[in-house]
Amino acid sequence: MAADSEFAFFDGLPRTRGAAAALLGTADGRLLLVEPTYKPGWSLPGGVVERGESPLAACRRECAEELGFVPALEALVCVDWLPPQLHPDGRPATVFVFAGAVEDADLGRVRLPADELSDAALVGPREWPDLVSDGVGRRLDAAVEAAARGCTRYLEHGRPVLGRG
Repeated sequence: MAADSEFAFFDGLPRTRGAAAALLGTADGRLLLVEPTYKPGWSLPGGVVERGESPLAACRRECAEELGFVPALEALVCVDWLPPQLHPDGRPATVFVFAGAVEDADLGRVRLPADELSDAALVGPREWPDLVSDGVGRRLDAAVEAAARGCTRYLEHGRPVLGRG
């Protein structure tokens, strides 16, 4: 295959976006959530995987940018595929969720970028459904369960589609 036809082939393949998030929990089951300024609802710290960047590197970079520190991440606990109709560009996305731990004192270390995030809080499982979208809430529940079980869950829009694992 000639180089230009090979480029055309790869250029014509479907595109997907990648994102990475940090599931940072306390010993008593609370999670560190952030409130974006650019969309409604709260979410895990994280963001888009940039060109040439691994999901883990993106998660660490996003934590540094959004929280002001890089937490120790211990495991990939969730991969969530998001359907194309959820984004205006009509492309699907894949969200990688990495788990780590935080303590109450870590909240004092948080340095939010004012143009991107307005707040951060340690939130318990009874409180986060009121703060996050349904899809994010399903992802949080599955990721917390996977972290507790020491496994990784595959989801589609926050819903498990494979057997319990």
